[in-house]
Parts: sequence; structure tokens; C-alpha cells
Amino acid sequence: MGKQESHGVVSDLIDFLNASPTAFHAVDEAKKLLRSAGFHQLSEKELWELQPGSKYFFTRNHSTIVAFAIGKRYVAGNGFYIIGAHTDSPCLKLKPVTKVVKGGILEVGVQTYGGGLWHTWFDRDLTVAGRVIVREENAGSVSYSHRLVRIEEPIMRIPTLAIHLDRNVNTDGFKFNTQTHLLPILATTLKGELNKVSSENGPVESKTGASNTKHHLLLLQLLASKLGCEPDDICDFELQACDTQPSTIAGAAKEFIFSGRLDNLCMSFCSLKALIDATSSDSSLEEETGVRMVALFDHEEVGSDSAQGAGSPVMLNAVSRVTNSFSSNSNLLEKAVQRSFLVSADMAHALHPNYMDKHEENHQPKLHGGLVIKTNAGQRYATNVVTSFIFREIASKHNLPVQDFVVRNDMACGSTIGPILASGVGIRTVDVGAPQWSMHSIREICAVDDVKYSYEHFKAFYQEFFHLDGKMVVDI
Repeated sequence: MGKQESHGVVSDLIDFLNASPTAFHAVDEAKKLLRSAGFHQLSEKELWELQPGSKYFFTRNHSTIVAFAIGKRYVAGNGFYIIGAHTDSPCLKLKPVTKVVKGGILEVGVQTYGGGLWHTWFDRDLTVAGRVIVREENAGSVSYSHRLVRIEEPIMRIPTLAIHLDRNVNTDGFKFNTQTHLLPILATTLKGELNKVSSENGPVESKTGASNTKHHLLLLQLLASKLGCEPDDICDFELQACDTQPSTIAGAAKEFIFSGRLDNLCMSFCSLKALIDATSSDSSLEEETGVRMVALFDHEEVGSDSAQGAGSPVMLNAVSRVTNSFSSNSNLLEKAVQRSFLVSADMAHALHPNYMDKHEENHQPKLHGGLVIKTNAGQRYATNVVTSFIFREIASKHNLPVQDFVVRNDMACGSTIGPILASGVGIRTVDVGAPQWSMHSIREICAVDDVKYSYEHFKAFYQEFFHLDGKMVVDI
């Protein structure tokens, strides 16, 4: 990949991150990229009519997306070459009832999602984004639309307590209660009242006749203004607090990316772009006998147990439906799974110069060092010697660096979608990820070079896996 092309990958990632404050927005951006690359949208509710040499995608819950390109020489029972990642990140999600008033202050009720470094959310300029169900009326007919929304400007903040009121904070540590202390401030009651639309009859009545007691009217007005509707047209929403500081290339040598949600939108974007570019030319799928696929799941940060998480059958459904579109023989699905391969791509822990004792001595991934292969004897990662060898060989052929990570024996090991899909589907899997610092902080750090390496490695996987796999025999 040339210098200009590699720079484009990084700048495209920055654009993707800045356009994707939530999983819903990330999927929406992915849809735009796929459509512009000639992928056709499918619906899980309809029958699929697929053709060799064509490219498709579908979404589930608008927070999970699966895209695939079928080789021109594909026949039912052939393998799927898949990269899996996730669209969600730890955040503060708004509660079903957000209206909180304390001490003359309008606050917004939130609940913690995932294992975030919640102390990093204090003293940040916050806003809200997500999706809204909007009531629409046309010629006496009522319908309901699913709309994405994002308020760009900072409207909330969670202020820390002054040191004068917490004298031991620097010696005892910053301690807080996520229920009582982690509430974003929206406005004072004084200014909130002045900014509300006046109502002669007290609480605003919705068109269903119910009074609004769940949310501050000021918040609903801000949302309605962005959506181009009235506050009482908002039936319900699924929103989260978001940092307003944009993602950027940074550092004295411009070698870092400072951003929220690198875990795991960085891997989501690199795998998506790799699939698009590995299938972009007319000849890309000419000799391909398999199916190249990317699967980006929601809810990884909370265990993947949902209809759109990796614990659901969404990926297996896709494999099954493609296989069955080309043959009525139901026995071919098992054959296809055993010929398939999954790269579970989730960000990895880079060696931190201030906490070097947190890494095992012989397994210290570094920034700029390329993708990290993760291994765990307890199967917290799904990597084995065969799957890691295949992934290393692809790197070797393209002169790409690769690193290893094993957690210390005296520390607990995290996990990924890899073991969930490996055990649930029976697919061979390798767990990998680009190295980063500050994982699960509101602002994370990764290296520009590792974005390029990840993209190149994923693209090479799509192009090279079938040929390499044919030289590897294990179960005979």
C-alpha cells in the first residue's frame, strides 16, 4: 500500500469515528460506505436471491451489520472468510426516566453500560446521541419513524467536587458512587424554566393525552429541534451521553490517534474497509471460491447476549442463508462452517511505560508493532496454534509486523466475541487486535501505523486465506 493510500485509511478512520458517536451511527456510516462500494442491502424479513460475484449487506436492530461478497466460483458448502468486531463501547446510557431535579439543578438520569473508566467522564463537555421513535401524522394517518439524532454542541457536564470539599482526594484516591455522583447536569431550574416553551395549562400534554413527567422538557426541545418535529411527537428514545471532543491525529510527531470508542470502532472500520477494498475491482472475485464477510456486532461490552449480539445466531444465520441460496442440501452448512475461518478483531493492551509491571515479561505489545495475536490457555481467547500460524503466515508474506499477548498468571483475562462464536458456531478462530492505551476511557490512544497495519493485514486475509488454508491439513 502506497503512502498516499495509507494516509487515506487513517483520515477515513478519523471521519468514521467523528460520525459515529453511537453504535447506531456507526452502522449508518457503514451502510453509506457499503452502498457507495456497490453492496446491495438485504432484509432478514424477506427471501434472498443471491448471485455469485455480487456483494450484499443487512442490518439487525440498526446496531449490528453483516456484509459479504460472494466469489464468482462459489458453490454451496465452500467456506466463509470472516472478520468479526463490535460496534458498541462503554458509555452512559440515558435511563427510561431521565428527569432528575436536585438542589435547583436539572440533571439527567443515566446508567452505566459496560466496564467504563467512569472517572474519565467527569469534567468533560458532553452531549447526547442515539435513536428516537417519532410520531408522524399525514392526512389524518399516523405512523412512527425510526430516526437517528445527535446534538453537536455540549449540553451537559458532570462536575467534580472541589478539592476544598474533598481534602483527601489526592491521597485516598478519587472515589465516587455511580448512582448518586455520575449524573450529568443539564441546566439550572431557573434557566431551564426561562428556556422552556411557555404553557398556560401546566405540564405539556402529548398527543396521546399523557403528561410529560419522564424527561425534562428542555431536553425534549433540543432533540425536537434537531429532528424537525415537536417535543410531544417524540414517543421514546434510546440515547447515550457522548463526548463532544472530536477524534484527531495527535502527538508531537503526529503518530497517535486521540479518540473515544477506538475500542472497537477502529477494528470495525479497518475490517469494513478491508472487505470493501478487497472486493472493489471487477477481477477481485473472479477466482474466489468462498465468501468474504465482515460481521460487526452490538453488545459485546455487556456479554453479547442479545438478539443482535455475537451470542445470537445472526452470523450463523447469514452463513446458512447464503449456503442455502445455492443448494437445497441441508447437510452443506456443517461442511461450510468447517471450511470457514473467523478473525475476531478487538483492540489489545499496549505496554504502558508508567505501568510496565502490568504486562507479562515476554508478551509486551507496543504501539507501531502491528496487530496483536491474543492467546489464553483458559480459552478467554479462541486462538490456537493452527489459527495463529495461518494469521502469522499472511503477515509474513506481506512483510507485516505481528505481536503476541498473554495476560499475567496473577491477573484476570478479558475476553472477546471470539470464544462466543467459536463455541457457538464451531468455526476456527484467531483473536487479534491493534494495541492501544487507555482502553475504556472516554478518550483512548492508538498509533497511526497500527491502523495501516490492521487494514493491510485484514485485506491480505481476504485475498490470501483460501490459498494458505489449502496447504494446511489437521483433521484427517
